[in-house]
Amino acid sequence: MPYRRLPNTDSARIRALKAAYDKGKSIPPFHLAYSQSTFAKVELFINSFEKAMAQYKAAYNHQVEKGKDYQQVMKRAKLYVSHFIQVLNMAINRGEHQPSVRELYGMDLDESRIPSLNTEKDLIEWGKKIIDGEMMRMRKNQPPITNPTIAIVKVRYEQFIEVYNHQKILQQNTQRTLKELNTLRTKADEIILSIWNEVETYYTDLPDDEKREKATEYGLIYVYRKNEIKGLNLLNRSLPNLFG
Repeated sequence: MPYRRLPNTDSARIRALKAAYDKGKSIPPFHLAYSQSTFAKVELFINSFEKAMAQYKAAYNHQVEKGKDYQQVMKRAKLYVSHFIQVLNMAINRGEHQPSVRELYGMDLDESRIPSLNTEKDLIEWGKKIIDGEMMRMRKNQPPITNPTIAIVKVRYEQFIEVYNHQKILQQNTQRTLKELNTLRTKADEIILSIWNEVETYYTDLPDDEKREKATEYGLIYVYRKNEIKGLNLLNRSLPNLFG
């Protein structure tokens, strides 16, 4: 026997709701296979659900679109911070600065490797350390690091911070709309289940095949199990031999 399969995507939920709603609009209430109170719920709910779907899709797409620009800005800021540290280390190797100068930048005295800048947190932390350290040196009238200068590094870093904060807002918007949509998904599933139960009860005295045929007009979905599909295929192949 085929079994009901409730919708598991938003588009399938909308199709099921609209099928039941369209049926409710097209026939008199006393011929409707589910209650008027349920019909009223569907009528009030569909627009809210579609609106929530559209808002989540728009927020998500906007986040993804801006995310491409964000990755480029982050990559550029990472490059400048990394190059500044490399130039600093080369100046130390040439004897232009003492190794102790690394401590001003929050680095270990003997650490000549580039710190990890792979995450947003790393870049935020080390960008600030490098800028603060260089500004401290310059206030002491010590010669600045050049190519890149800290002014250029700071511009790239602040651009990154700006788009980072904006991206976080976009992520929060996406999460907020997703949370709202998830709440409505639960409500949609409850309404659909109520409709389907009422419809099947309404047609309960009909033969199974006829009951399923009537119920599908209200959006109910019936599927066969794998072994049932296999049995049907075998039966279909044998029919020509029986009647040929």
